[in-house]
Amino acid sequence: MITVEEARQFLDSKIKSFGTEKISLSESYGRILQENIYTDRPLPPYHRVTMDGIAINFKAYQDGKRQYPIENVAPAGAAQMNLTNPASCLEVMTGAVLPKNADTVIRYEDLNIEDSIATIQDVVIKKDQNVHFQGSDRPVSECVVKAGTRITQVELGIAASTGYHEIVVSKHPKVAIISTGDELVNVDQTPEPYQIRKSNVHMIEASLKSLHIHSVRYHIDDDYNEVLSMLRKTLSDYDVIILSGGVSKGKFDYVPKALDELHVSKVFHKIKQRPGKPFWFGHLDKECIIFALPGNPVSSFMCTINYILPWLNKALGQKTQVVRLAQLETDIKFNPNLTYYPIVKTYFNSAGILIAKPVNNNGSGDFASLSDGDAFLELPLGKDLYLAGKVYNCIYFRKH
Repeated sequence: MITVEEARQFLDSKIKSFGTEKISLSESYGRILQENIYTDRPLPPYHRVTMDGIAINFKAYQDGKRQYPIENVAPAGAAQMNLTNPASCLEVMTGAVLPKNADTVIRYEDLNIEDSIATIQDVVIKKDQNVHFQGSDRPVSECVVKAGTRITQVELGIAASTGYHEIVVSKHPKVAIISTGDELVNVDQTPEPYQIRKSNVHMIEASLKSLHIHSVRYHIDDDYNEVLSMLRKTLSDYDVIILSGGVSKGKFDYVPKALDELHVSKVFHKIKQRPGKPFWFGHLDKECIIFALPGNPVSSFMCTINYILPWLNKALGQKTQVVRLAQLETDIKFNPNLTYYPIVKTYFNSAGILIAKPVNNNGSGDFASLSDGDAFLELPLGKDLYLAGKVYNCIYFRKH
């Protein structure tokens, strides 16, 4: 049995790329960028007017001029116009190109306009005001978004403004999620008193969707030949397999034996943690990655959030891994020498400190308690008392 830190090291040692693909910009939200995005022209691309009003030559204002005949109107989207007389002005709209021979924009709110004469009110005017100058944000050919960034609406907007109608992203793996167990029935069925509905696979599937990864669900009963047959097929058809159940010490926990018979290389089995101790991880010829999770729902879910999602993020090339720390609200006693992952509800106190409040939980089968929390707190092994006020790693399963 290995520690949590060792498990993470083993998982990192098996990070693999699934390649790249070029997709349309409209399909790229949530994907991991695999090329740098560069400006194809300066940003902004021209001296841009930022307020509706008039454009003047500041020297005329310095010389004491306060009334300006209006020569014309410069709308946004039109070619650059020319201020022919420095003692005159042009009306300009937000987003328009600053006219030639003009360098300062005065907003309508600071003007009186009558008979095509703009009179500046008693306000302070500064040279270059209300002008967004060409290249002041970014020069041409500068990297504005780096490879390894998850594409949000911000990156999508930047890519659009720089002409990337297609974009290179990490290719997603083909993922199979397999539930095991005779006791499981479909969600739309009425279970017998000795049966339960499938829930783990739906939580795992939804967790993968948070990374915009599609998956396919399967089920196998507690029959060794059926387990062997399903695994043989999926090992050849998928890049990643996530199993739920069948990995502990029960007489019908056939998954480890079947994986061994199919020559899958075991990297580790069992981690010094609660919940999720029976977690199994391995690979087949470095082609297919296999995560075999415990069947108890909290265990299965915690391992998905704590191990599988970070592994997939790294495999897809996301550079930044967010670490959040939270302060424990109350003491927790925990005697086994294991890393402990209690469910917590987090909030900010009046001092702006992130606090983790433990949620009442009746063990790894009590999946309903997850609805009362938003994260797991990682309490390292080697202690039996975790004191209020101490800070620990907080692993969120809800957006925060």
